[in-house]
Amino acid sequence: MKCKCDTMEVSDEILIEIAYVQISKHRTEVMKYLNGKLKMPSQIASDVDVVQNHISQILRHLREHGLVECVNPQAKKGRLYRLTEKGKIVSDNLTLLD
Repeated sequence: MKCKCDTMEVSDEILIEIAYVQISKHRTEVMKYLNGKLKMPSQIASDVDVVQNHISQILRHLREHGLVECVNPQAKKGRLYRLTEKGKIVSDNLTLLD
């Protein structure tokens, strides 16, 4: 089943992920912040004003949902994160369920 919103069809899977992100203010902030950006957890924490340990947990959960990816997972420090294609779709449509 799909929802037609603003002439764009959004799948049930995407709507479920949008709802998952919107349940948490911090997940929503991180998703919006990463849209079009490549950032380290420390940068995200500083810019969205959330402690780094919490940002790391948020990124892990978003990664488990296939919404973000680490581009250099072998690095011990300085890991870089960005939205996946699915994450971009979710981030672009976060206002659908407002």
